[in-house]
Amino acid sequence: MLKGKKILIGVTGSIAAYKIPFLVRLLKKEGAEVKIIMTGCATDFVTPLTLSTLSQQPILIEPYNKTDGSWNSHVEWGRWADVFVVAPVSANTLAKMAAGIADNLLTTTYLAAKCPVFFAPAMDLDMYHHPTTQKNTNTLLSYGNFLIAPNEGELASGLCGAGRMEEPEAIVEVIRNFFEKKNDLKGQKVLITAGPTFEPIDPVRYIGNHSSGKMGYALAEELAGRGAEVVLVSGPVAMKAHHPAIKTIHIRTAGQMAEACFLEFPGCSITIMAAAVADYTIESPANQKIKKQGTKLALELKPTTDILAGLGKMKKKGQFLAGFALETENETANAMKKLHNKNLDLIVLNSLNDTGAGFGTETNKVKMIAPNGLIKDTPLLGKDEIAAEIVNMIVSLNK
Repeated sequence: MLKGKKILIGVTGSIAAYKIPFLVRLLKKEGAEVKIIMTGCATDFVTPLTLSTLSQQPILIEPYNKTDGSWNSHVEWGRWADVFVVAPVSANTLAKMAAGIADNLLTTTYLAAKCPVFFAPAMDLDMYHHPTTQKNTNTLLSYGNFLIAPNEGELASGLCGAGRMEEPEAIVEVIRNFFEKKNDLKGQKVLITAGPTFEPIDPVRYIGNHSSGKMGYALAEELAGRGAEVVLVSGPVAMKAHHPAIKTIHIRTAGQMAEACFLEFPGCSITIMAAAVADYTIESPANQKIKKQGTKLALELKPTTDILAGLGKMKKKGQFLAGFALETENETANAMKKLHNKNLDLIVLNSLNDTGAGFGTETNKVKMIAPNGLIKDTPLLGKDEIAAEIVNMIVSLNK
């Protein structure tokens, strides 16, 4: 699977750099082409000669050759790679990547890279758990980078805990799995919804919710990255889809979302309803701005179309339909009821009782429930990682 793949490795100043020769050797054994960029501090832990010998490539450290002035092009290297793996990434380099600081060849190349970026932190226990490091990690995840989370174990300081860089064999497996699933949805057309709906009260006010659309957009990017043709029906959000295989249909109201979904659904093999659609809309929105009169204002509401139930009735053999459930009490029971009542093939449960999950966060934690009784819980992860877990589950159930 890795034969002929171009893998760029960025090595920073961490004791875990001693593992990189083993990583290079494993990648070369798989048939990958490997190039390496090192920070100056990284050379204190592993020599450029060692890595050059194993990779059969010159090692770049400085932005230019100080003898003849020739330029080491960060743009060229950033475009060359199929994947860029920064391992180990120290707390210092992690912060620079998150902040966009480009003061060495490695971080400059990171900013220029057009390929997927994986980062494998390695640092002491307290440094890894510091709020700044956690914030920087979440920032990189929000950019679409992939975290290779550190293990728990004995650290160089003598402490035991999280901060130990993942082993080379496991990193190779992560990269291999990335390429293996890259085209597993090729030829499939997928419908996905994301974000909130805004139900107008008058021309300037509306009823809405706190959905940011981040989960739905992460799913759209994951699906497109795995070869699918994606139709994304999106409510009003402060983001946009980037993959060229994603066609975005922008809507504002639940009625508009229903119309778009019912039109697109028959031609899609997989549908994932991740949007937070309003259950009620205003019976008669005002044509002009409602003036404050100092008295109570009563708004008459009517139910919106139950899009998910409608699609469940329309569903034909060969179509896979997944829905989301956001619950605050009796979470699993309510989700399972929705799964069966709406003829779904998968329900993804979010609980607002889980810290770091739900609306507006960069992370999520879900419970996936299938009609056959299969239940899979995820830990708290970045939303791009949760998206990969959800798509993996759909692929496994849809075989």
